[in-house]
Amino acid sequence: RMYTEKFNEPGAAGSESRDVLLTALREKQPLMVERAVAVDDLALAVAEQLGMTAEERDEICRAAQLHEVGKMAVPDAILNKPGPLEDAEWEFIRRHPLIGERIIGSAAALVPVARLVRSVGERWDGGGYPDGLAGEQIPLGSRVVAVCAAYAAMVAERPHAVGMVPARAMEELDRGAGTQFDPAVVAAFERVAVERGLAPARS
Repeated sequence: RMYTEKFNEPGAAGSESRDVLLTALREKQPLMVERAVAVDDLALAVAEQLGMTAEERDEICRAAQLHEVGKMAVPDAILNKPGPLEDAEWEFIRRHPLIGERIIGSAAALVPVARLVRSVGERWDGGGYPDGLAGEQIPLGSRVVAVCAAYAAMVAERPHAVGMVPARAMEELDRGAGTQFDPAVVAAFERVAVERGLAPARS
């Protein structure tokens, strides 16, 4: 709690840097910032389920808020494309965690957060990006944000797609457990989803 309060004090370097980045992202992609609020809330609840420390939870919240900052460098035509992306366009997407890490890490108070943001695109089976990390090589905070961000993206309304109902999105997370996502994080997310009425309890 003391760590979080110190970070959020008016004028705190980390807090001000975060706010500047979120303002810049809001100018480019306001819907991303709206999703970040949902991801932040879910990530905190999942981190609590996993028994993470106050400092770890705070870093996860910042990473959840800022994990898409690197997309400011991705052309709008790619971000808003309604159809499948071409290989060259995917390369832009795969670079955004590295760009986000550089941007966020330019503020000394946010360096631990930048490290988490770098690894949000990694997969539990090693098939992710940018470093091809697998399993517990991936920072736990990054694994938490990845699950929460995937859920928030699936249920979000988009210009060219209707969001999934929460129960269907939960089924997709279950399907990805052990391949795309850390099974323990998915299980913790499901407990949060049941508590919040987003998914039915398993019999």
